[in-house]
Amino acid sequence: MRLLIAAFLALCPLAQAAEHASAKAMREALIEFAAALPKPARASLELPFESEKRTDWHYTPRSRPGVALADLDERSRTALHRLLRTGLSAAGHRRAVNIIELELVLRELETFGALMRDPGKYFIVVFGDANEAQPPKPWGWRFEGHHLSLTFTIQGNRIATTPSFFGANPAEVRSGPKKGLRALAEEEDEGRKLLAMLDAGRRAQAIVDTRSYGDIVTRAADRVSPLENKGIEARALDDAQKAQLRKLIETYAASFEPPLRDARLARAAEGFDSIRFAWAGATERGKPHYYRVQGAKFLIEYDASQDGGNHIHTVWRDFSDDFGRDLLREHHSSALGTGHRH
Repeated sequence: MRLLIAAFLALCPLAQAAEHASAKAMREALIEFAAALPKPARASLELPFESEKRTDWHYTPRSRPGVALADLDERSRTALHRLLRTGLSAAGHRRAVNIIELELVLRELETFGALMRDPGKYFIVVFGDANEAQPPKPWGWRFEGHHLSLTFTIQGNRIATTPSFFGANPAEVRSGPKKGLRALAEEEDEGRKLLAMLDAGRRAQAIVDTRSYGDIVTRAADRVSPLENKGIEARALDDAQKAQLRKLIETYAASFEPPLRDARLARAAEGFDSIRFAWAGATERGKPHYYRVQGAKFLIEYDASQDGGNHIHTVWRDFSDDFGRDLLREHHSSALGTGHRH
């Protein structure tokens, strides 16, 4: 395991170098998308980087700034998916598409679904100016709607990718044309696999509550601090269990393009032995449950409390770099004494 952690840490400079290509591809795809937009929609796309709305995110149906999927024609919709793929891996893009399509399932299942559920109500908004600037100015974009919030903050050649939220309702579609679809199957299965690997003593440390918490604990806060140090530490796990914990973390990181995935994994590997895995609620399938993975710098939360445990919320938070706060601190520090104004 020490070799695995060392390999993770060695990825740091490689990931940063690779982010150069990702940032360039993201900038070019965003400019291409903006050019492809129908003219009436262009005015709604961009807000100032300093806008309070940049950190005002959520995963429930509500009004949002930006341009809606419903307002896109075929050309601009294709360009949007090209932009999404500069941040998301093939698996992550598939998750996002499945989550959006679950709105159609909910429309059929719910009494007022036709009024509430709409796959066209997912919005892209840009904060700041994505065009090249010298010195480079920070900018970012968000794609968000019900059960999906993807935030990217770019400073020069660096990209911050948190907070990122993926949810699924129903977690498993049990009837209709999409019967059997599990948009977030690995997130549940890999967490359960780790819990099942624990012997009685370790399981007693990992299970911190008999009930789940009704939702992710951090909700949609714009800033988060480490939660209470509950659960079992990685240092208390055997090699196979540590490998499974690492695989669980990789499951969440793997929704993102390789350079962005590797940057997350490298950050998670710092202080690996102090990472805690905590479970709350039922341990059997089909009942409300929750788990979290918390390290020195990051937090992953998974909750399936609602609808009898068939409704999942997941989030990855970074205690200091959500919305690119670490990147922006570095940017401001490097600009001191240069006459560069913010």
